[in-house]
Amino acid sequence: MTLLLAGDIGGTKTVLRLVDAETSSKVPNTSFKTLYEHRYVSANYIDLVPIVQQFLTEAEQKVGRAAAPQNACFAIAGPVVNNASKLTNLSWSLSATRLSQALNIPQVSLINDFVAVGYGVLGLQPDDLLTLQTGKLQAQAPIGVLGAGTGLGQCFLIHQEGDHKVYPSEGGHTDFAPRSEIEFQLSRYLLEKHNLQRISVERVVSGQGIVAIYQFLRDRQYAAESPDIGEAVRTWEREIGREKSGDPAATIAQAALEKRDRLSEQTMHIFIDAYGAEAGNLALKLLPYGGLYIAGGIAPKILPLIQESSFLSSLIDKGRMLPLLEAVPVHIVLNPQVGLIGAALYASKL
Repeated sequence: MTLLLAGDIGGTKTVLRLVDAETSSKVPNTSFKTLYEHRYVSANYIDLVPIVQQFLTEAEQKVGRAAAPQNACFAIAGPVVNNASKLTNLSWSLSATRLSQALNIPQVSLINDFVAVGYGVLGLQPDDLLTLQTGKLQAQAPIGVLGAGTGLGQCFLIHQEGDHKVYPSEGGHTDFAPRSEIEFQLSRYLLEKHNLQRISVERVVSGQGIVAIYQFLRDRQYAAESPDIGEAVRTWEREIGREKSGDPAATIAQAALEKRDRLSEQTMHIFIDAYGAEAGNLALKLLPYGGLYIAGGIAPKILPLIQESSFLSSLIDKGRMLPLLEAVPVHIVLNPQVGLIGAALYASKL
């Protein structure tokens, strides 16, 4: 058995998990046993090192034995270059070499948080997924992953020598491609509002995209605002450039789920259409017959809307390519800790 340390490191929170694993096993997740897990407020610490030190002390008291991991992998909310990263929303500068020395952990690696999600899908169990389309699984075919949350993450997995390697992507920053008159109007609105030359798909398919679509419909007077939702969005607008006190995207999505606000329902209809279309774009580029996984924080929270909407039809509606996309297995990731699963799996391979 080998002790592994997995971490999900973000500007708001740091989640750490101590895992007992079979070092010889190639089977992800099923051979892992979580010994201790805890969440910390990142801004309360000057660096990752004191968080990990506190965590390992707590873990030792909890499990009743020495907590000395041999390998560690930290999934970072930001770019990772040469096993080092500077977090976007914190003053932390992290490097695997420094962390290894300071924490006395022989093997430490830093990976991007969405790369960790990519590895994590390999360790998911059947009840961690909701299948939208069974397709025709090909075990050694590429796997695609995308997920809307704060932004729009994308990555892909390639089968290599009996294992998978995850490759990052900046596909969320490709151009938004309108497909209907209302999407063309939305694109023009965003170009003018933000004085931009182009609109990335992430400006539409993300949490910020939900708010942007709502603002577009509101300003075009598509329907009257509900007082509570209108106030949530106006508060968010006043706080631009400062730390946000609320999440209007979640408020809009909840109102749409409850079918109590026409403006929110239309917002989510446009959002889900665009999300499905972008998933289909990624599927066309990869032909991921190993599976297309919809991750991120938004999809699990709006499952009824996705299931009853045009998400899947927008995904496969690619003209003559429709038969190809109908063969792609499409899954929604329900487990919010898929990134931690991926970090543990990556640590086991160090």
